Amino acid sequence: MSAHPSADNRAPATPAGTTAAAQTGSPREYLSFKLGNEEYGIDILRVQEIRGYEPPTRIANTQHFIKGVVNLRGVIVPIVDMRLRFGLPDVQYNSFTVVIILNIGHRTVGMVVDSVSDVLELAPGQIKPAPEFNGAIDAAYITGLGTIKHGDDERMLILMDIEQMMMAPDMGLIDADTAMH
Repeated sequence: MSAHPSADNRAPATPAGTTAAAQTGSPREYLSFKLGNEEYGIDILRVQEIRGYEPPTRIANTQHFIKGVVNLRGVIVPIVDMRLRFGLPDVQYNSFTVVIILNIGHRTVGMVVDSVSDVLELAPGQIKPAPEFNGAIDAAYITGLGTIKHGDDERMLILMDIEQMMMAPDMGLIDADTAMH
């Protein structure tokens, strides 16, 4: 019988811990990547895979930031160059340049970035609201600023709602019918 009371004493602690976690939210994982001098983060659940950059097949009459398409195991995937999308100068492709393959609105889309850093887990307390500003990226697509500390060093991660951005009408990637299904 003494084992049961001890188990009963622990039982209330678990729901209380769960309640506290529910109030603050649970940590989320983000894939961090670099564009120019800035580091961004996107929800890891949107990422299908990371591939080396291969020149895509160009498609006429597309937005300047859409580099073309690639055939990924039988699926035609549009490739968006995020440096061009954000209006950054000096787009160069090197051995660090990668394509992040995303699952967005029942569609597969690739985005070219300078490099991928790592997968980071951020607790809600590490994320601050995004400030209001006019920049290369529409502030509506920024969900917050993540802070990662390593000893005395601190990294700032611009957290993006990549799904909202890729589904935006100005991207021309996902039509209204696709987004609804």
